[in-house]
Amino acid sequence: MTAIGDLGARLLRNRRLVRAPIWLFRARAGALLGSRMLMLEHVGRTTGQLRYVVLEVVDHPSVDTYVVASGFGTKAQWFRNICANPNARVWVKSHRPAAAVARVLDQPAADRALDTFRTRHPRYWDQFRHVVEETLGQPIGDTDIPLPMVELRLER
Repeated sequence: MTAIGDLGARLLRNRRLVRAPIWLFRARAGALLGSRMLMLEHVGRTTGQLRYVVLEVVDHPSVDTYVVASGFGTKAQWFRNICANPNARVWVKSHRPAAAVARVLDQPAADRALDTFRTRHPRYWDQFRHVVEETLGQPIGDTDIPLPMVELRLER
């Protein structure tokens, strides 16, 4: 891969670093992270306890729908948890959390979502692609991407 991909993947594996933004969302200061980040509150599949993860928004196709990617693939704990229990809450910017239902996108929909993201943010994707490839352990092409995508539909 690349030095950027290796460094980025190591940073994403640093638990303290990736959990730090959770406190911003809890303090209702998530807007500081911009509109491309959200916090997902989900239920642990074995403990039943609430869990939190801050994720990057890949697409926001409608007012009540967000698409996020699992950068560590199907082995990510949050991904495994929402597969077991799709009921969640989503924290966006500094708004109150909203109930949501998670749905894993099928392959064609995931490919379209990533294509939309690449089109909207080409320079960012050129750099970040290497990080995702390093975390997944495989390259990302134009189709049949190995990057699971999850749609979060808010219940208003």
